[in-house]
Amino acid sequence: MSEQINMTADMNGTDKAQQQLERLQATLNRACKNVPFHRNRIQEAGLSDITGLEDIENLPFMDRSHLATHYPYGLFAVPLRDIVRIHTAPGSGASPSISGYTKTDLVIWKKMVAKAYAAANVTDRDIILIHLPPGLANWARDYKDGGEALGAGVIPNAPLSVAKTLMVLRDYKVTTLVTTPAFARHLTAHMFERECHPNELNLKQIILVGEPDDGRTISELGDSLHVDVRLNYGLSEIPGPAIAHECRYHDGLHMNDDYILSEIIDPASGRPVPTGEKGELVLTTLSTRAFPLIRFRTGDMAKFLPQACPCGETSTRIQWLAEQADNYMLVSGIRVSQAQIRENLKRALQLPAISCTIKKACRSGADILLISLTMDDDLFSDEIKNLQQLIAYAEETLTEQNGIKVEIRLTQQRV
Repeated sequence: MSEQINMTADMNGTDKAQQQLERLQATLNRACKNVPFHRNRIQEAGLSDITGLEDIENLPFMDRSHLATHYPYGLFAVPLRDIVRIHTAPGSGASPSISGYTKTDLVIWKKMVAKAYAAANVTDRDIILIHLPPGLANWARDYKDGGEALGAGVIPNAPLSVAKTLMVLRDYKVTTLVTTPAFARHLTAHMFERECHPNELNLKQIILVGEPDDGRTISELGDSLHVDVRLNYGLSEIPGPAIAHECRYHDGLHMNDDYILSEIIDPASGRPVPTGEKGELVLTTLSTRAFPLIRFRTGDMAKFLPQACPCGETSTRIQWLAEQADNYMLVSGIRVSQAQIRENLKRALQLPAISCTIKKACRSGADILLISLTMDDDLFSDEIKNLQQLIAYAEETLTEQNGIKVEIRLTQQRV
């Protein structure tokens, strides 16, 4: 018999706020007891006790630089013997990002992913195909676990071509596809080029991950493939996918606020913004034992939606906006620092300075980083031999460092 995840009904607002407060207090106590970084910062803030959820505003923020500074295990709040899974991702700096999970953490994460599936009308009668890029391999594992916990049939992530993916969708009678917007668009174009009618598939729903809707992808996919398209929100570094999910009404994303507390702040001042105004999304884990986050600045822009959702669920809802609060680029769920890319490119090319532009592009259904490198005298000096080989080496190095394919093009220097 497959493992079953119990989907409990939402509590009323008062009960939920009390539960969140108790879980926040437990998280802070655990973090202060076991993580010097958290203990020192909370002591410096002069906050002796949390008596209400609003007190969290007196705590300092975390950001991605803290993850790199305390690499690898400096932010773990439990002994390594209690860690049963360690996730690594490319990260946004010189070192990979890391997160750990206890057995309890994994059970909670399965519940969160299963809840997102259930909100997309996925049941134990569905067959799920997961198709995610290498940089989101950890998410692929989580979506597999969540689908299996729900009792659905799951086809795990595999590096198949778009043609073979289409064969699997058709021949295996897949009903649910979990993928990125870039691959979903590529798959649709491939189908229509080969005159494969959507009615040949059993596909009922697509769950898009990695990026917010650009204002047209979700509606276009739904119209073209005759499916229901849902959006899930997550973080590629930590802790994972399905932090928030869409319901059938497609009016914002429901936060899993039994386990994660959300704030929206002014990126410049760090102060909360009024409900309904956009700002940077800040997350605090409420039940995570191994790797607690306390006021983690995601860099993602969002806004709270104050009105009640017609679905009846009372969880906090956000609108995920297609812009960033920092200098990172979001590419299929992976955050990339443009400053770090420039520094690494300069090092790979062995040059004192470079002039380049960096943008996102799509190749064969996968998002890539396209770097336009301006040609100058340094690139053609006597010290630079075999320029083509050097460019190939830089592409390979940056691809490995960022977990995203990098393509470098030489462009003429502007006069």
